[in-house]
Amino acid sequence: MEKLLIRKSGPLQGTVIIHGAKNAVLPIMAACLLSDEPSIIENVPQVTDVMLMSDILRHLGVTVDFSGDRLTVRPNRYAGTVAPYELVSRMRASICVLGPLLARQGKAQVSMPGGCVIGLRPIDLHFKGLQAMGATFAIEHGYIVGTANELHGAKIHLAGAFGSSVLATANVMSAAAIADGVTVIEHAACEPEVVDLANFLIAMGARIEGHGSPVIRIEGVERLHGVRYRIIPDRVEAGTWMMATAMLGGDLTIEGGQADHLGAVIDKLCETTVAIDKLNGSLRVRRSCDSIRAVDVTTLPFPGFPTDLQAPMMALMARARGVSVLTEKVYPERFMHIAELNRMGASITREGTSAIIKGVARFSGAPVTAPDLRASAALILAGLTAENLTEMVGVEHLDRGYQDFEKGLVRLGADIRRVTAEEGMVDRDRVTFNVERYA
Repeated sequence: MEKLLIRKSGPLQGTVIIHGAKNAVLPIMAACLLSDEPSIIENVPQVTDVMLMSDILRHLGVTVDFSGDRLTVRPNRYAGTVAPYELVSRMRASICVLGPLLARQGKAQVSMPGGCVIGLRPIDLHFKGLQAMGATFAIEHGYIVGTANELHGAKIHLAGAFGSSVLATANVMSAAAIADGVTVIEHAACEPEVVDLANFLIAMGARIEGHGSPVIRIEGVERLHGVRYRIIPDRVEAGTWMMATAMLGGDLTIEGGQADHLGAVIDKLCETTVAIDKLNGSLRVRRSCDSIRAVDVTTLPFPGFPTDLQAPMMALMARARGVSVLTEKVYPERFMHIAELNRMGASITREGTSAIIKGVARFSGAPVTAPDLRASAALILAGLTAENLTEMVGVEHLDRGYQDFEKGLVRLGADIRRVTAEEGMVDRDRVTFNVERYA
């Protein structure tokens, strides 16, 4: 088992380059199943979730080769239809193969998806959309078993209890690309990752209009061809670096940070006294004043404040001057990091779908466990501003979505390193804690 040893660090100074968007590349990899020609995907992050999706495609009979940040997918005439439990249970985005398999093979057996434990995330919208196009489903032995003699166009309303669904929109849009007739998705997700998938499909020969709006129109074509495509930068990674600078102070240039993907984040960070300059293809983030101003935040589907940045924002607000209210309207149970931040001295209480955050003057280092991907980033940021040593286990969650995050921090002068559990025990013995502070 690995862990991160994190110590209080100074302001961040320098430049970081944002990797490709993990949440964009996964449905795009699944969409490669729609063609029998090879596609080359560039700017692909080397994270665990991408490796898992590669293994799922290989299990289906697809050849996948990784070289640097370039992924080559060769579907040829693959015959597999089963996405197994041991792979799908580890990553929710695996459900993205459902639509392409039904459209191309006429059948699919996909294990019920897993991934981060951030609350109930039903897949009823996936069923609703694909059933409207002619698919039928059953749940057998923990697997989604879908069949479709021929998918046809339909008018589909994809609104759910908590708004639109990115993955359901991706599944329906991908299947509709080679279905017979015209499909109209109402209340479609507008996230940049959905737009990236649509642009990828269009490059393959699909006919899609309205992507980036709540209504997407897809006219099915007979076949799609292979393509060379570059993934958009990861807005969540960029937002995490922005919040790191807001917490630690400094002057950081984020190359690849796209302001139009981060409007709500930029707006809220500017309210906290952070200065953000929108440059040509990058963002410059600065915080020189001592205090952080408390703000209220509500997560919403794009273009609202992203739920994937809720945890890092909570860590930032826990150090702000005053009281903040953070309301989660995408995944109402996404609050498992509260207990871990409170272990470090934060003062956070939950009331329904909101967290009431009373800012504290400092964090204190402690052993913590990252419960999910985005919480791992929040705990790292808290540890970098905490007195004494912070030990974080659950590093495997970080590796699912951030490529070389701690290495980037080290390059900017932060004191953080990855060790085995045994090394961490030896290192901790050298640290003296002021026990009186906790009396």
